[in-house]
Amino acid sequence: MAARIVPRIARFGVAAPGAARAAACAAARAAAAVVPRRSAAGGRRVLGGLLAALLLAAGGAGCALAPTGGGAVPVAAPVPQDGTPIRVRVIAFNDFHGQIEPGELTLRLRDPAVPGRTWSVGVGGAAHLATLVRRLRTESTHSVLVSGGDLVGASPIASALFRDEPTIEVMNAIGLDLSVLGNHEFDRGVAELRRLMAGGCHPGAVPGGDSGATETCAGPSGRYAGAGFPLFAANVLQADGRPLVAPSVVREFDGRRVAFVGAVLRGTPTVVAPSGIVGLRFEDEAEAINRQVGMLKAQGIEAFVAVIHEGGATNGDWNDPTCPGARGAIFSIADRLRPEVDLVLSGHSHQGYNCVRDAPGNPGLRIVQAVANGRAVSVVDLALDRTTGDIDRQRTSAINRPVANGLNGDRAADAVYPPVPADPAVSALVAHYAARAEPLAGRVIGRLDGEAGRASSPGGDAALGRLVADAQLAATRAPTRGGAQIALMNPGGLRADLRCASAAPPCAVTFGQVFGAQPFGNSLVVMTLTGAQLFALLEQQFTGPNRERPRVLQPSSGFVWSWRASAPPGARIVDARLNGEPIVRARAYRVTVNSFLADGGDGFTVLREGADRLGGVQDLDALAGFLAGGAVSAVPREARVLRVD
Repeated sequence: MAARIVPRIARFGVAAPGAARAAACAAARAAAAVVPRRSAAGGRRVLGGLLAALLLAAGGAGCALAPTGGGAVPVAAPVPQDGTPIRVRVIAFNDFHGQIEPGELTLRLRDPAVPGRTWSVGVGGAAHLATLVRRLRTESTHSVLVSGGDLVGASPIASALFRDEPTIEVMNAIGLDLSVLGNHEFDRGVAELRRLMAGGCHPGAVPGGDSGATETCAGPSGRYAGAGFPLFAANVLQADGRPLVAPSVVREFDGRRVAFVGAVLRGTPTVVAPSGIVGLRFEDEAEAINRQVGMLKAQGIEAFVAVIHEGGATNGDWNDPTCPGARGAIFSIADRLRPEVDLVLSGHSHQGYNCVRDAPGNPGLRIVQAVANGRAVSVVDLALDRTTGDIDRQRTSAINRPVANGLNGDRAADAVYPPVPADPAVSALVAHYAARAEPLAGRVIGRLDGEAGRASSPGGDAALGRLVADAQLAATRAPTRGGAQIALMNPGGLRADLRCASAAPPCAVTFGQVFGAQPFGNSLVVMTLTGAQLFALLEQQFTGPNRERPRVLQPSSGFVWSWRASAPPGARIVDARLNGEPIVRARAYRVTVNSFLADGGDGFTVLREGADRLGGVQDLDALAGFLAGGAVSAVPREARVLRVD
């Protein structure tokens, strides 16, 4: 029991005093020497080695463990030299985002029997994921279930209303083994991340209270025990240079070891609220992983899996190993990894791919990702050489598989992609939280004359973005609320379309839908910007962290601008007008943004210069209030951002 309890005490830097600290350190070292394994049936045996490593190695409890962050690594025992590889199945998913319910999720997948034909396949749901994972485990003697980051954050109401405690409990029930840090793990700050992993009720929330306020400890047991799996990442350092979490996790299979080395995108500070990551430093992903690989290799480990919360995209099928048109940060990172890295599990971009890439000095490197929201998994069957302990790439295979649930998709697709049934235990847990959220989630707050989606115009704005910006302008237009003239919304803050539940408009909109569209709980901030600062702000849509993938701000009614893609970054804005009048560089304008943008999020650092700030209501309340009142609200369909070439 000590192997499980002691790491919980020190996991996030809680030091034990005096003799208690010495006892805790001794127990943690003993736990770290036990490398956890999982049986084919998925039953948990020992978690000590993983959990003792988590942040104890970062110096949190003053205990001296091995410098790898993975605890002391035992010497491999002799194994039979019959040439048969050790088979280890790695099951990976990424960007789950608290999607414990199936919702209306689908995937468009090709029909393998008919070239050119595709099916809409109903996918997702934690209970269906649990069943598929269990089946996949039974097919292999050894298995590891890995999350590629963003396990929580930007979550639907059934998880977010309860501070994402339901997602952690569901992952414990499914048997998640390890999870790399994603940028959304920092949405509520490091202190809340520590509590979410370590357990305990949130002191500022309502323990098991009525739906309508953020709740905590609202599960069937009435308490919250925390995560039964570790977080890891090699490139997140605290102010004193110590890792925030364990850089790596080492697993042993029939006497041979596999190291999972993690990293989150180094651009995390640009996509999360700065207040949540004060004192943290995010290093280059490849450099941090290479450093950790070198340390582990010196201990005799030969098999390495990099788990990186960064992604890319391709133009091919999600199981096409040639990956035509491969692009994005993950490929440039992979090209700089040490050749000892045999497999890269990626995330962040919500794409599906299964690439075999001839990286410089590292031919045949496999890079995979399984879309997002629990809709699919990547299944990689590693072949460990019994003699060398290295991964035999020629005998290793991988495939992306949907978590087919038989819901929402084409019924004929079920024959091609057979649905898996829901796991009863996980289904009951999800149903418990869904029922607690339903009084709030199901409440109708307004009606729309059609669907408001995130599909972009050629210029980059979308109907949902315009609607949200209009709501924010309406909430802050009055002189006593800031006197706003313009509102701007970041596209990354829009997480779900507002769809019609009925057969035809007008569309009833529920609180759960509005929450799903804007789940971050940001407050509105009104500030003064000059016209020159406004132009500089608009240029930042295409510069800095937005240079490769522009983030087009969503404008409120009356504010229109045009841009030229062929112009160089920093000179792309052609024109900007407010109510038909050109923006004057020397004039002052009152502008509303959410608190994430106001802190310079998404690379919009100009907003930090805004003067005469006034805080306002939450963005969610602004949209809900805008839609309320009984009348049918019109979805703004005319583009406000114009691309001129």
